[in-house]
Amino acid sequence: MTETIYALSSGAPPAAIGIIRISGPKAGEVLRALAGRDIPARSASLARLKTVDGELLDEALVLWFPGPNTATGEDLAELHCHGGRAVIAAVETALGAMVGLRAALPGEFTRRSFANGRIDLAESEGLADLLSAETQLQRGAALAMAGGVFSRAIEGWRARLLQLTAQVEAVLDFSDDDDVSEMPITFSDDVGQLLAEWRQWLDRPRAEKLGEGYRVVLAGPPNTGKSTLFNALVDSEAAITSPLAGTTRDVIERSVAIAGIPFTFVDTAGLRDQSDDSIEMTGIERARSQLLQADCILWLGPEGEGPEGVWEVSSHADGKGGASKPNALIAVSGLTGENVSELKCLLVEDARDALPKPGEAALNRRQHGLLGEASGALGEAVHFSDPLLIAEGLRAARLSFDRLTGRATTEDMLDSLFGRFCIGK
Repeated sequence: MTETIYALSSGAPPAAIGIIRISGPKAGEVLRALAGRDIPARSASLARLKTVDGELLDEALVLWFPGPNTATGEDLAELHCHGGRAVIAAVETALGAMVGLRAALPGEFTRRSFANGRIDLAESEGLADLLSAETQLQRGAALAMAGGVFSRAIEGWRARLLQLTAQVEAVLDFSDDDDVSEMPITFSDDVGQLLAEWRQWLDRPRAEKLGEGYRVVLAGPPNTGKSTLFNALVDSEAAITSPLAGTTRDVIERSVAIAGIPFTFVDTAGLRDQSDDSIEMTGIERARSQLLQADCILWLGPEGEGPEGVWEVSSHADGKGGASKPNALIAVSGLTGENVSELKCLLVEDARDALPKPGEAALNRRQHGLLGEASGALGEAVHFSDPLLIAEGLRAARLSFDRLTGRATTEDMLDSLFGRFCIGK
């Protein structure tokens, strides 16, 4: 029998209100015991909550949701108590003393929603991302995924795969009949449309980029103003600035949000071919590796000497030294702040093209990999002439979709996912 669980589902006390959620077959019995009476379903009621010994715990709003049409798919009760630490602790102690109740594990309410078919795995992943979202872009993408945008697309694709499978099976079952002797003439076109739709999703920017942020690396020789500009961009004295060459010895990273866009700015050691300082040379090697990971490189060195595709930036708009860069994209000064806001605007515009669009669902690594597997299986199968091989490709694609939505999955993967959730969610 499924255990009944409880947990504080609102923020940590003290707070104005503390919401304690109870889910499982004894939720209704527990609510009646605390309130001393039956509570009408799906309607807020005021109740004096008491222990089994009659001690008053709190006067609270309570809600009763009979299953299965609830968030968890089970009987569900909520206690909207006063949010003081002592009140919450007293109510949780009373619940813990009841037979058949236990405290919930992290993510257990959401896991039950998944197990009871209220949400699928892709929606669960979106919900986990929503809880950890720190920028508006992250929030919008997570809401789209949690709201089932991708899940509905998967179900539509799966239905079309089943239709294609039926056509193949008809060929296999009636291959000796005159009525059905070869694949329908629309078969290849239907497969092509599916593959095109999948490719559009696969070509979208990945969800991980929303967490990592648009990666901007400041690079150039020593004493070109990298650290000063870095500090101006992140609005912090994160990097030490000095007139001495080689002051920056290691990679310094700071994550910030600009206009709702997540960024990771990276300050690097000054690039030069040789140095007598082994520590500085290690920093230079790390700086070169950062160039390979960058979404955008701000090159503060001599014009034309940076890697291909860099943004040429003059860091001496204040006129205090520095090589002339007549073709620089922008001239800025980290010291005075001149044109730093304009540079941020340019970076925001570029990042918007590289990151998922606002409100657009973005695939994470797992989802991207499984959709890629489905695309590969179907794309390979369509070139076969043997209906058995075509049917196998369709089956492999359907299996990938089953793993996407959680129809086929492993306990280890579920433990990893729902372990990301807080207790009470």
